[in-house]
Order: sequence, then structure tokens, then C-alpha cells
Amino acid sequence: MNPSFHKFQRIIRNPILFKFFILQRLSAAFWAGLNIQHFDEKTCVVRVKKSWFNQNPFNSMYFAVEAMAAEMSCGMLAFSQVYERIPAISMLIEKMEASFIKKASGIILFTCEDGEAIQHTIQTAIQRGEGTKLVCKSTARNEEGMIVAEFLLTWSFKVKSKS
Repeated sequence: MNPSFHKFQRIIRNPILFKFFILQRLSAAFWAGLNIQHFDEKTCVVRVKKSWFNQNPFNSMYFAVEAMAAEMSCGMLAFSQVYERIPAISMLIEKMEASFIKKASGIILFTCEDGEAIQHTIQTAIQRGEGTKLVCKSTARNEEGMIVAEFLLTWSFKVKSKS
């Protein structure tokens, strides 16, 4: 695990620091209304509520907001493992696949439970000194617990060059 994980976790769990963090680094997520409902080393749950700002003309959540929430659910787990890490690690999404199963309205929770796999993949990148890839899954559920969408995000991790 990243030695700075708990420092990053304190930022994410503090509502004021979290708002400042996403406004500074993920401003579109701030304006779309994304929030962290749960965050630990294994799981991240991102909460978003359909509003006038993030809806489409069909009175459901705009697909790009759903994709943003899915990315954040996996990305926060990944970022927590590269945060202030030595050696520095770059992270990048290489591919995203989405299945939209049901209309997204109301409150939607996006859950990624790939924290341990992310830790292992980053450790492998450090040990091998080369890029590694991992496919993470984010599942979106409505207030009734029904799956409304599933996302597969392919992440690439690489030790940054010292130039």
C-alpha cells in the first residue's frame, strides 16, 4: 500500500477538503455534483443525484456524468495509490466500455471494489519498471439497488521517468 494512502484518505473523508480537492483537480465532477459516499483501500462509492444541471433531454442523467462517476469510483482508488508516491507513478485511462441497462434518475451509486487489484498492479509496475494495465469495474445502482449501468475502465500505470 502507498505510504501516503491515509493522508489522501483524510482529504477525501473531510467534506471541505474533498470539495476543494475536486474543484481544483476535477472541476467538472464538482459542477456535476459527484460526492464520495464511501472510501477505503478496497472500495470507493461515488454518489450522484440527477439534477437540472446533469440531466439530458429525456429526463435522466446525462451519460457523460455517469461515465465521470464511474471513472471517479475507480480513479480515486488508483489516485490514492499514486498520491505522493516515490517513485512517481503516472496513471491513465486507455479504454472505457459502458453498458447502460436502465434509465438513471434519482440518486445513483457507482461502486468500484478493485482497490487490492490496483495496489497489486501498481506494485508490479514499480518492480518491473514498465507499464502495467488493469481493467476495473464500476457498477451503478439506483436507490432500489437495481443496476442501471456497468463500466469497464482499462487503466495504465507506469513509473515516471526521471528526466
